[in-house]
Parts: sequence; structure tokens; C-alpha cells
Amino acid sequence: MQAETTVQAMKGSIHPKKRSRWAYVMSELKRNKHYYLLMSPYMIIFFLFTVIPVVFSLGLSFFYFNMLEFPRFVGWQNYSRLFLNDDIFMIALKNTFMFAVITGPVSYIACFVFAWIINELTPKVRAVMTLIFYAPAISGNVFFIWLIVFSGDSYGYLNGFLMKAGFILEPIQWLLDEKYILTIVMIVQLWLSLGTSFLAFIAGLQTIDKTLVEAGAVDGIKNRWQELWFITLPSMRPQLLFGAVMQITASFAVADISIALAGFPSVNYAAHTVVTHLMDYGTIRFEMGYASAIATVLFGLMIGTNMLTQKMLRKIGE
Repeated sequence: MQAETTVQAMKGSIHPKKRSRWAYVMSELKRNKHYYLLMSPYMIIFFLFTVIPVVFSLGLSFFYFNMLEFPRFVGWQNYSRLFLNDDIFMIALKNTFMFAVITGPVSYIACFVFAWIINELTPKVRAVMTLIFYAPAISGNVFFIWLIVFSGDSYGYLNGFLMKAGFILEPIQWLLDEKYILTIVMIVQLWLSLGTSFLAFIAGLQTIDKTLVEAGAVDGIKNRWQELWFITLPSMRPQLLFGAVMQITASFAVADISIALAGFPSVNYAAHTVVTHLMDYGTIRFEMGYASAIATVLFGLMIGTNMLTQKMLRKIGE
């Protein structure tokens, strides 16, 4: 009898807490229902076209599926084939890492440096310079410019200049020689990298509270470098994190530039990337299970690199 009384007392002490938590959650939902209503269109679209495809791709990576037959479960076979038997994927992975390691940090730093310099200009000049630096990212058919520059005949701008200057005697096939292809694609990628991150940094610099600079001068900040490290960068953490995500995504997802300049596939897969490998199996061979495994590996690389970058950016100003 005493035990039953104790159990009832315990239930009576637990359930009110659960009810109070549930009541609190429901009251918050009811109080903020207008915000959730405004967010619902985006959240529905994001869930339908981002979350569900990612989950579906992860599950499909454990199946063999050729778009004609019913999916057949193969376990880890796609991943073992990817890392142990697919030499082209290893070339693509190496090229993608080179893109990420070189173009990612360089373009990220370049975006911030140019934004920092342009922010010091007068408003009218700043607007013009922002448009000039951002124009390559929004220009259509921009690859044709570089195709003319690196044309393999004597009419190409680079070959014409080098032949006229006496550095070479005959034209170089820049986009057909595997020694030059990857470097050229990286150069073009860097040229196109002043995009959304650049605008985000410009906006972040515009929102820095000027009183922080004055307070920093009183507290002992002596030069612009100290001001940059202890005031500017910590005040721009949201924009820095956003820019890091955008640059990481762009550096890992290189495909259009490689295809436009070097062809698909490139000579000896010199400019082959993980995304072009994914396009090969997903849109040409229709091996959807294997393509899903490639996409899952790429997604994991992006998430891991993004987490590492954010961890490093949180230490700024400490």
C-alpha cells in the first residue's frame, strides 16, 4: 500500500512538469504562429527540394539502380567500388582537393581584402567598384573570353603575345595539354570567385558600429591591423561564416568551368572533378546508385570542411 502511494506521488510530481513543458511549447507556438506562417513557404520548399533529396540520395547509395530495373540492395558495394576500383574518381578527388585547398582560401581572402579596400572609398566610387568586381560573377557566356585568351592557335591572345614577344615559336595548346589545363581552370575560378561572399563582406563592413572603433582607440588599439583583428573581424562573424560556406561550396562544386574550358571529359581527366564524375554516372550512364554514393561522399566533404572552417573562424579576435 505504501509502495503504491509512493508511485502515485512520483507520477504526480512528474506529470505536471511534462504538462507544463508541453503547455509552454504550445503557448510559444501559438504566440509566434505568424512567424511560422511566414516561414512555412520557404521551409516547405527547402524540405521538399533539399532535405528529402539528400536523404533519398543517401539511402539510394546502398542500392544498384539503373533507372530501368527495380533498385537492388548492394550494401557498401558502391563505396568499395568508389574508393578501391575507380581510378578516375581518385583523380577527380585529387583535383577537387586541389581546387578546395588553393582556390577556396585564396578567393575567400581576396573577397575580404577587396571588400575592405573598396569600403574605404567614397559612396559613389564604392558603388562603381563593387559593380566592376561583381560583374564577372553575373556575366553570361563569360567562358568565351577565356576560350579566346587560351586559344590553341596563333590568334589566341596569350599565344599571340608570347609569339610576338619571342618567348615561343609556335602556338601552345593550352586547353589540350594536361600540364596547363588544371592551372587555367583554377585561374578562371579565382576570377569568377568575387560573387556573393564579396557582397556579403561589403554589407558586413557597412554595418560595423563606428563607436566600437572609437572605444578601441581609447582601450589601446594603435593601428589598422589591430582594429581589423579585434573589432572588424569579430563584428563580421555572421558574414564571415556565410562567406566561408559559399566559398567552400563553390570550390568543391567546380564543374561548369572545367567542362566549358577543357571539355567533358578533359584530356586524361586532367580537370576532372567530383561533380563532373557525378554528372558522368548520373546523367550519362544513369547508374543512380553509384552516382548517389559519389554525391554522399561530396556532401560529407563539404560538411566536414564547413565545420572545420567555422570552428577556426570562431577563434577570430580571441
